Amino acid sequence: MTALHNNVRSLGLSIVKLAGYRGIQRSVSASSSRYLSTESQSEETAKEKRKTIFSGIQPTGIPHLGNYLGALQNWVNLQNDADRNGDELFFSIVGLHALTVPNDPKKLFIERREMMAALLAVGIDPNKVTLFHQDQVPEHTELAWILNCITPFGKLNRMTTWKSKLATLRYRGSEQGIDETGLCLGLFAYPVLQAADILLYRATHVPIGEDQVQHLELSRDLADLFNKTYKKRQFPLPQHIITPTKRVLSLRNPKQKMSKSSPDVNSRVLLTDSDDVIKGKIKRAITDTEPTISFDPKVRPGVSNLLSILSALDTIRSPQEWADELNQRAGAEGGAGRILKEAVTDTVISAIRPIREEYQRLQKDPGHLLAMEQLGKEKAQERAAKIMHQVRRLVGLT
Repeated sequence: MTALHNNVRSLGLSIVKLAGYRGIQRSVSASSSRYLSTESQSEETAKEKRKTIFSGIQPTGIPHLGNYLGALQNWVNLQNDADRNGDELFFSIVGLHALTVPNDPKKLFIERREMMAALLAVGIDPNKVTLFHQDQVPEHTELAWILNCITPFGKLNRMTTWKSKLATLRYRGSEQGIDETGLCLGLFAYPVLQAADILLYRATHVPIGEDQVQHLELSRDLADLFNKTYKKRQFPLPQHIITPTKRVLSLRNPKQKMSKSSPDVNSRVLLTDSDDVIKGKIKRAITDTEPTISFDPKVRPGVSNLLSILSALDTIRSPQEWADELNQRAGAEGGAGRILKEAVTDTVISAIRPIREEYQRLQKDPGHLLAMEQLGKEKAQERAAKIMHQVRRLVGLT
Protein backbone atom coordinates (compact mmCIF):
# COMPACT_ATOMS: atom_id res chain seq x y z
CA MET A 1 0.00 0.00 0.00
CA THR A 2 2.80 2.39 0.87
CA ALA A 3 4.53 1.71 -2.44
CA LEU A 4 1.26 2.18 -4.32
CA HIS A 5 0.60 5.41 -2.46
CA ASN A 6 4.07 6.67 -3.32
CA ASN A 7 3.61 5.78 -7.00
CA VAL A 8 0.26 7.61 -7.15
CA ARG A 9 1.76 10.59 -5.34
CA SER A 10 4.69 10.63 -7.80
CA LEU A 11 2.31 10.40 -10.75
CA GLY A 12 0.26 13.30 -9.35
CA LEU A 13 3.32 15.47 -8.99
CA SER A 14 4.32 14.65 -12.57
CA ILE A 15 0.86 15.61 -13.82
CA VAL A 16 1.01 18.88 -11.87
CA LYS A 17 4.47 19.60 -13.26
CA LEU A 18 3.31 18.79 -16.79
CA ALA A 19 0.25 21.01 -16.39
CA GLY A 20 2.47 23.75 -15.05
CA TYR A 21 4.84 23.40 -17.98
CA ARG A 22 1.97 23.51 -20.43
CA GLY A 23 0.61 26.56 -18.65
CA ILE A 24 3.97 28.28 -18.96
CA GLN A 25 4.15 27.18 -22.59
CA ARG A 26 0.68 28.65 -23.25
CA SER A 27 1.70 31.84 -21.44
CA VAL A 28 4.91 32.14 -23.46
CA SER A 29 3.01 31.37 -26.67
CA ALA A 30 0.39 34.02 -25.85
CA SER A 31 3.09 36.54 -25.00
CA SER A 32 4.91 35.74 -28.24
CA SER A 33 1.68 36.12 -30.20
CA ARG A 34 0.97 39.44 -28.54
CA TYR A 35 4.55 40.53 -29.26
CA LEU A 36 4.36 39.44 -32.90
CA SER A 37 0.94 41.06 -33.25
CA THR A 38 2.24 44.32 -31.77
CA GLU A 39 5.34 44.12 -33.95
CA SER A 40 3.19 43.47 -37.03
CA GLN A 41 0.91 46.37 -36.13
CA SER A 42 3.94 48.61 -35.67
CA GLU A 43 5.24 47.62 -39.09
CA GLU A 44 1.83 48.29 -40.66
CA THR A 45 1.59 51.66 -38.90
CA ALA A 46 5.09 52.61 -40.07
CA LYS A 47 4.16 51.53 -43.59
CA GLU A 48 1.03 53.69 -43.50
CA LYS A 49 3.07 56.69 -42.36
CA ARG A 50 5.44 56.39 -45.31
CA LYS A 51 4.68 58.80 -48.09
CA THR A 52 4.59 58.22 -51.82
CA ILE A 53 5.54 61.56 -53.31
CA PHE A 54 5.12 62.62 -56.93
CA SER A 55 6.23 65.85 -58.58
CA GLY A 56 6.77 66.87 -62.18
CA ILE A 57 8.49 69.62 -64.11
CA GLN A 58 8.08 70.61 -67.73
CA PRO A 59 11.11 70.26 -70.05
CA THR A 60 11.63 73.95 -70.69
CA GLY A 61 15.41 73.73 -70.92
CA ILE A 62 17.79 75.02 -68.28
CA PRO A 63 15.97 75.71 -64.98
CA HIS A 64 16.27 79.18 -63.50
CA LEU A 65 16.72 80.27 -59.89
CA GLY A 66 12.95 80.37 -59.38
CA ASN A 67 12.63 76.73 -60.47
CA TYR A 68 15.47 75.77 -58.16
CA LEU A 69 14.19 77.54 -55.04
CA GLY A 70 10.52 76.86 -55.75
CA ALA A 71 10.80 73.15 -56.57
CA LEU A 72 14.16 71.50 -57.20
CA GLN A 73 15.81 72.42 -53.91
CA ASN A 74 12.76 70.99 -52.20
CA TRP A 75 13.07 67.80 -54.27
CA VAL A 76 16.61 67.32 -53.00
CA ASN A 77 15.45 67.91 -49.40
CA LEU A 78 12.64 65.37 -49.82
CA GLN A 79 15.14 62.88 -51.24
CA ASN A 80 17.41 63.34 -48.21
CA ASP A 81 14.46 62.95 -45.83
CA ALA A 82 13.39 59.76 -47.62
CA ASP A 83 16.68 58.14 -46.60
CA ARG A 84 15.52 58.39 -42.99
CA ASN A 85 11.79 57.70 -43.14
CA GLY A 86 11.46 55.35 -46.10
CA ASP A 87 9.34 57.61 -48.33
CA GLU A 88 9.07 56.65 -52.00
CA LEU A 89 9.69 59.45 -54.50
CA PHE A 90 8.73 59.81 -58.17
CA PHE A 91 10.12 62.85 -60.01
CA SER A 92 9.07 63.23 -63.63
CA ILE A 93 9.96 65.37 -66.62
CA VAL A 94 6.46 65.86 -68.04
CA GLY A 95 7.09 66.18 -71.77
CA LEU A 96 3.46 65.54 -72.75
CA HIS A 97 2.42 68.74 -70.99
CA ALA A 98 4.79 70.71 -73.21
CA LEU A 99 2.66 69.70 -76.22
CA THR A 100 -0.39 71.62 -74.94
CA VAL A 101 1.01 74.85 -76.44
CA PRO A 102 2.83 75.42 -79.76
CA ASN A 103 6.46 74.29 -79.64
CA ASP A 104 9.46 73.55 -81.82
CA PRO A 105 9.99 69.73 -81.90
CA LYS A 106 13.76 70.03 -82.28
CA LYS A 107 13.94 72.46 -79.38
CA LEU A 108 11.74 70.23 -77.22
CA PHE A 109 13.99 67.23 -77.88
CA ILE A 110 17.04 69.21 -76.73
CA GLU A 111 15.29 70.69 -73.70
CA ARG A 112 14.23 67.24 -72.46
CA ARG A 113 17.90 66.25 -72.28
CA GLU A 114 18.88 69.57 -70.72
CA MET A 115 16.30 69.14 -67.98
CA MET A 116 17.47 65.61 -67.17
CA ALA A 117 21.07 66.84 -66.89
CA ALA A 118 19.99 69.78 -64.73
CA LEU A 119 18.06 67.56 -62.31
CA LEU A 120 21.05 65.30 -61.89
CA ALA A 121 23.31 68.34 -61.44
CA VAL A 122 21.24 69.80 -58.58
CA GLY A 123 21.59 66.52 -56.67
CA ILE A 124 18.72 64.21 -57.65
CA ASP A 125 19.98 60.62 -57.34
CA PRO A 126 18.22 58.09 -59.66
CA ASN A 127 19.30 55.30 -57.34
CA LYS A 128 17.35 56.82 -54.46
CA VAL A 129 14.29 58.11 -56.35
CA THR A 130 12.51 57.27 -59.59
CA LEU A 131 13.54 60.01 -62.04
CA PHE A 132 11.95 59.53 -65.44
CA HIS A 133 10.43 61.01 -68.59
CA GLN A 134 6.64 60.91 -68.38
CA ASP A 135 6.34 60.49 -72.17
CA GLN A 136 8.26 57.19 -71.98
CA VAL A 137 5.55 55.58 -69.82
CA PRO A 138 2.37 55.15 -71.95
CA GLU A 139 0.21 54.34 -68.92
CA HIS A 140 0.05 58.09 -68.18
CA THR A 141 -2.08 58.76 -71.25
CA GLU A 142 -4.14 55.60 -70.76
CA LEU A 143 -5.13 56.60 -67.23
CA ALA A 144 -5.70 60.19 -68.38
CA TRP A 145 -8.25 58.96 -70.94
CA ILE A 146 -10.10 56.86 -68.34
CA LEU A 147 -10.21 59.88 -66.02
CA ASN A 148 -11.34 62.10 -68.91
CA CYS A 149 -14.35 59.83 -69.27
CA ILE A 150 -15.58 60.61 -65.73
CA THR A 151 -14.47 64.27 -65.47
CA PRO A 152 -17.35 66.78 -65.60
CA PHE A 153 -16.92 69.35 -68.35
CA GLY A 154 -17.98 72.18 -66.06
CA LYS A 155 -15.23 71.37 -63.57
CA LEU A 156 -12.58 71.77 -66.28
CA ASN A 157 -14.20 74.93 -67.58
CA ARG A 158 -13.70 76.54 -64.17
CA MET A 159 -9.99 75.74 -64.10
CA THR A 160 -7.68 78.71 -64.57
CA THR A 161 -4.91 76.79 -66.36
CA TRP A 162 -6.08 77.16 -69.93
CA LYS A 163 -7.11 80.77 -69.36
CA SER A 164 -3.73 81.81 -67.97
CA LYS A 165 -1.84 79.98 -70.70
CA LEU A 166 -3.94 81.56 -73.43
CA ALA A 167 -3.34 84.95 -71.84
CA THR A 168 0.42 84.27 -71.85
CA LEU A 169 0.37 83.13 -75.47
CA ARG A 170 -1.46 86.31 -76.48
CA TYR A 171 0.84 88.52 -74.35
CA ARG A 172 -2.00 89.64 -72.12
CA GLY A 173 -1.46 90.31 -68.46
CA SER A 174 -5.03 89.43 -67.43
CA GLU A 175 -7.28 86.41 -67.88
CA GLN A 176 -10.34 88.66 -68.06
CA GLY A 177 -12.12 88.54 -71.37
CA ILE A 178 -10.14 85.56 -72.70
CA ASP A 179 -12.33 83.70 -75.19
CA GLU A 180 -12.03 80.09 -76.34
CA THR A 181 -10.76 80.89 -79.81
CA GLY A 182 -7.75 78.71 -80.44
CA LEU A 183 -8.35 76.64 -77.30
CA CYS A 184 -7.33 73.04 -78.01
CA LEU A 185 -8.58 69.98 -76.17
CA GLY A 186 -5.07 69.12 -74.92
CA LEU A 187 -4.74 72.44 -73.11
CA PHE A 188 -8.31 72.31 -71.81
CA ALA A 189 -7.85 68.78 -70.42
CA TYR A 190 -4.30 69.43 -69.22
CA PRO A 191 -5.31 69.18 -65.51
CA VAL A 192 -6.71 65.66 -66.06
CA LEU A 193 -3.38 64.46 -67.44
CA GLN A 194 -1.74 66.08 -64.42
CA ALA A 195 -4.10 64.14 -62.15
CA ALA A 196 -3.23 60.93 -64.00
CA ASP A 197 0.48 61.64 -63.47
CA ILE A 198 -0.12 61.79 -59.72
CA LEU A 199 -2.63 58.96 -59.31
CA LEU A 200 -0.78 56.48 -61.53
CA TYR A 201 1.77 55.99 -58.73
CA ARG A 202 -0.86 56.17 -55.99
CA ALA A 203 0.89 59.25 -54.65
CA THR A 204 -0.11 60.32 -51.15
CA HIS A 205 1.67 63.70 -51.24
CA VAL A 206 2.55 66.28 -53.87
CA PRO A 207 4.94 69.22 -53.27
CA ILE A 208 3.34 72.29 -54.85
CA GLY A 209 3.36 76.06 -54.76
CA GLU A 210 0.32 78.03 -53.68
CA ASP A 211 -0.60 78.75 -57.30
CA GLN A 212 -1.03 75.01 -57.99
CA VAL A 213 -3.49 74.19 -55.20
CA GLN A 214 -6.42 74.15 -57.64
CA HIS A 215 -4.74 71.45 -59.75
CA LEU A 216 -4.23 69.21 -56.74
CA GLU A 217 -7.82 69.71 -55.67
CA LEU A 218 -8.92 68.35 -59.04
CA SER A 219 -6.66 65.32 -58.55
CA ARG A 220 -8.29 64.69 -55.19
CA ASP A 221 -11.77 65.11 -56.67
CA LEU A 222 -11.05 62.70 -59.52
CA ALA A 223 -9.51 60.11 -57.18
CA ASP A 224 -12.61 60.29 -54.99
CA LEU A 225 -14.94 60.16 -58.00
CA PHE A 226 -13.15 57.12 -59.45
CA ASN A 227 -13.24 55.30 -56.10
CA LYS A 228 -16.97 55.94 -55.70
CA THR A 229 -17.78 55.09 -59.31
CA TYR A 230 -16.05 51.72 -59.16
CA LYS A 231 -16.73 51.10 -55.47
CA LYS A 232 -13.15 50.54 -54.43
CA ARG A 233 -10.52 52.74 -52.81
CA GLN A 234 -8.12 52.39 -55.72
CA PHE A 235 -6.50 55.79 -55.31
CA PRO A 236 -5.59 57.67 -52.12
CA LEU A 237 -6.57 61.34 -52.02
CA PRO A 238 -3.19 63.10 -52.41
CA GLN A 239 -2.26 65.79 -49.91
CA HIS A 240 -0.15 68.84 -50.65
CA ILE A 241 3.26 69.76 -49.35
CA ILE A 242 3.61 73.53 -49.66
CA THR A 243 7.19 74.37 -50.60
CA PRO A 244 9.06 76.65 -48.14
CA THR A 245 9.96 79.26 -50.80
CA LYS A 246 6.65 80.13 -52.39
CA ARG A 247 7.53 82.39 -55.30
CA VAL A 248 10.67 83.90 -56.74
CA LEU A 249 9.90 87.05 -58.69
CA SER A 250 11.38 88.57 -61.80
CA LEU A 251 14.51 90.63 -61.21
CA ARG A 252 13.25 93.22 -63.70
CA ASN A 253 9.56 93.23 -62.79
CA PRO A 254 9.03 92.07 -59.20
CA LYS A 255 5.27 92.01 -59.68
CA GLN A 256 5.60 88.89 -61.85
CA LYS A 257 7.07 85.44 -61.31
CA MET A 258 10.57 84.70 -62.57
CA SER A 259 9.97 83.03 -65.93
CA LYS A 260 11.81 81.92 -69.05
CA SER A 261 8.96 83.25 -71.16
CA SER A 262 9.93 86.83 -70.33
CA PRO A 263 11.65 88.56 -73.27
CA ASP A 264 14.13 90.21 -70.88
CA VAL A 265 16.99 87.76 -70.20
CA ASN A 266 18.06 89.88 -67.23
CA SER A 267 14.80 89.00 -65.45
CA ARG A 268 16.07 85.55 -64.47
CA VAL A 269 19.22 83.76 -63.33
CA LEU A 270 19.78 80.39 -65.03
CA LEU A 271 21.52 77.53 -63.23
CA THR A 272 24.19 77.57 -65.95
CA ASP A 273 24.93 81.31 -65.84
CA SER A 274 28.57 82.26 -65.29
CA ASP A 275 29.67 84.21 -62.22
CA ASP A 276 29.99 87.42 -64.25
CA VAL A 277 26.55 87.01 -65.82
CA ILE A 278 24.98 86.45 -62.39
CA LYS A 279 26.71 89.53 -61.03
CA GLY A 280 25.44 91.66 -63.91
CA LYS A 281 21.83 90.43 -63.64
CA ILE A 282 21.57 91.05 -59.91
CA LYS A 283 23.22 94.45 -60.30
CA ARG A 284 20.41 95.37 -62.75
CA ALA A 285 17.66 94.04 -60.46
CA ILE A 286 14.88 96.54 -59.78
CA THR A 287 14.76 97.75 -56.17
CA ASP A 288 14.05 101.34 -54.94
CA THR A 289 15.85 104.45 -53.71
CA GLU A 290 15.32 104.09 -49.96
CA PRO A 291 18.62 104.36 -47.99
CA THR A 292 17.72 101.39 -45.74
CA ILE A 293 16.13 98.08 -46.55
CA SER A 294 13.17 96.24 -45.06
CA PHE A 295 11.10 93.18 -45.88
CA ASP A 296 7.72 94.37 -47.13
CA PRO A 297 6.57 92.44 -50.25
CA LYS A 298 3.62 94.75 -50.95
CA VAL A 299 5.34 98.11 -50.53
CA ARG A 300 8.90 97.12 -51.54
CA PRO A 301 8.56 94.07 -53.85
CA GLY A 302 12.01 94.37 -55.49
CA VAL A 303 13.96 94.59 -52.23
CA SER A 304 11.79 91.92 -50.62
CA ASN A 305 12.38 89.57 -53.56
CA LEU A 306 16.16 89.84 -53.13
CA LEU A 307 15.83 89.31 -49.37
CA SER A 308 13.70 86.21 -49.99
CA ILE A 309 16.30 84.81 -52.37
CA LEU A 310 19.07 85.50 -49.86
CA SER A 311 17.15 83.85 -47.02
CA ALA A 312 16.21 80.83 -49.15
CA LEU A 313 19.85 80.16 -50.05
CA ASP A 314 21.32 81.11 -46.67
CA THR A 315 18.73 79.97 -44.14
CA ILE A 316 20.57 81.27 -41.07
CA ARG A 317 18.32 84.34 -41.08
CA SER A 318 14.78 85.17 -42.14
CA PRO A 319 14.30 87.90 -44.79
CA GLN A 320 13.69 90.55 -42.14
CA GLU A 321 16.66 89.40 -40.07
CA TRP A 322 18.81 89.73 -43.19
CA ALA A 323 17.46 93.26 -43.66
CA ASP A 324 18.42 94.15 -40.10
CA GLU A 325 21.88 92.61 -40.53
CA LEU A 326 22.57 94.46 -43.80
CA ASN A 327 21.30 97.77 -42.42
CA GLN A 328 23.72 97.33 -39.53
CA ARG A 329 26.57 96.64 -41.94
CA ALA A 330 25.73 99.79 -43.89
CA GLY A 331 25.75 101.90 -40.74
CA ALA A 332 24.82 105.57 -40.64
CA GLU A 333 26.12 106.24 -44.16
CA GLY A 334 23.33 104.17 -45.74
CA GLY A 335 23.85 102.32 -48.98
CA ALA A 336 22.17 99.18 -47.67
CA GLY A 337 20.71 98.52 -51.13
CA ARG A 338 24.16 98.15 -52.65
CA ILE A 339 25.25 95.86 -49.81
CA LEU A 340 22.08 93.79 -50.33
CA LYS A 341 22.88 93.20 -54.00
CA GLU A 342 26.47 92.31 -53.16
CA ALA A 343 25.31 89.79 -50.53
CA VAL A 344 22.76 88.25 -52.90
CA THR A 345 25.36 88.05 -55.69
CA ASP A 346 27.92 86.24 -53.51
CA THR A 347 25.30 83.82 -52.16
CA VAL A 348 23.76 83.02 -55.55
CA ILE A 349 27.19 82.46 -57.15
CA SER A 350 28.21 80.10 -54.33
CA ALA A 351 24.99 78.10 -54.75
CA ILE A 352 24.99 77.90 -58.55
CA ARG A 353 28.68 77.37 -59.32
CA PRO A 354 28.82 73.66 -58.28
CA ILE A 355 25.53 72.99 -60.10
CA ARG A 356 26.84 74.64 -63.27
CA GLU A 357 30.09 72.69 -63.16
CA GLU A 358 28.29 69.35 -62.66
CA TYR A 359 25.86 70.17 -65.47
CA GLN A 360 28.73 70.87 -67.84
CA ARG A 361 30.38 67.58 -66.88
CA LEU A 362 27.16 65.62 -67.48
CA GLN A 363 26.63 67.20 -70.90
CA LYS A 364 29.97 65.75 -71.93
CA ASP A 365 28.79 62.24 -70.96
CA PRO A 366 25.64 61.52 -73.04
CA GLY A 367 25.99 57.80 -72.40
CA HIS A 368 25.47 58.35 -68.68
CA LEU A 369 22.40 60.51 -69.31
CA LEU A 370 20.87 57.79 -71.50
CA ALA A 371 21.60 55.17 -68.85
CA MET A 372 19.84 57.26 -66.20
CA GLU A 373 16.86 57.74 -68.52
CA GLN A 374 16.60 53.99 -69.03
CA LEU A 375 16.87 53.29 -65.31
CA GLY A 376 14.06 55.72 -64.54
CA LYS A 377 11.89 54.40 -67.36
CA GLU A 378 12.15 50.82 -66.11
CA LYS A 379 11.39 51.73 -62.49
CA ALA A 380 8.41 53.90 -63.42
CA GLN A 381 7.10 51.35 -65.94
CA GLU A 382 7.11 48.57 -63.36
CA ARG A 383 4.90 50.53 -60.96
CA ALA A 384 2.67 52.02 -63.66
CA ALA A 385 1.95 48.65 -65.28
CA LYS A 386 0.89 47.18 -61.95
CA ILE A 387 -1.51 50.03 -61.15
CA MET A 388 -2.98 50.14 -64.65
CA HIS A 389 -3.67 46.39 -64.52
CA GLN A 390 -5.78 47.04 -61.42
CA VAL A 391 -7.54 49.97 -63.08
CA ARG A 392 -8.32 47.98 -66.25
CA ARG A 393 -9.92 45.23 -64.16
CA LEU A 394 -12.06 47.76 -62.29
CA VAL A 395 -13.36 49.47 -65.45
CA GLY A 396 -13.93 46.19 -67.29
CA LEU A 397 -11.10 46.27 -69.82
CA THR A 398 -9.33 43.21 -68.42
